[in-house]
Amino acid sequence: MSKDDIKYELEEDADSVDKKVKKIKEQFKKCEHERAEYLAGWQRAKADYINLQREHEKKIADYFKFANEGLILELLPVLDSFEAAIKNPPTGGQAGEDEGIEQLYNQLSNNLKSNGLEEIKAVGEKFNPELHEAVETIKSDKGEGIITEEIQKGYKLHGKTIRPAKVKISK
Repeated sequence: MSKDDIKYELEEDADSVDKKVKKIKEQFKKCEHERAEYLAGWQRAKADYINLQREHEKKIADYFKFANEGLILELLPVLDSFEAAIKNPPTGGQAGEDEGIEQLYNQLSNNLKSNGLEEIKAVGEKFNPELHEAVETIKSDKGEGIITEEIQKGYKLHGKTIRPAKVKISK
């Protein structure tokens, strides 16, 4: 073998090594790109899972918060009856009956309030169809759309309207 042959083989080997290094670098860049894609996908999936957990926890909390809604709706007519009894006491009753009815009303009302029930303000307020149900419109000098009289109280449970107030509004 001559010097030229050895030199040619060395050059050929150097070219082959350069090609291999170039090919390995390309494969490395491709692997880095895939790794970045997989990492980003995993991070998105993890964030989606965390958001799903939060939504689930919120739904469970709301479920427990509004679990008593049916029971409270059934008790509202009883509350209305107590209120009517206080406003219109029976004649000829025994002394102390009115105070007893009022005490029962207050006890029931306080228990319901402690469970998230709140009355919807009506008289003097501007009519809001989310909170009020208009049963009659009457002429008044209070201005248009102002509630002049409350026929039946409305209630919210933890901020959600469960029974709109039945009202008369001015026109």
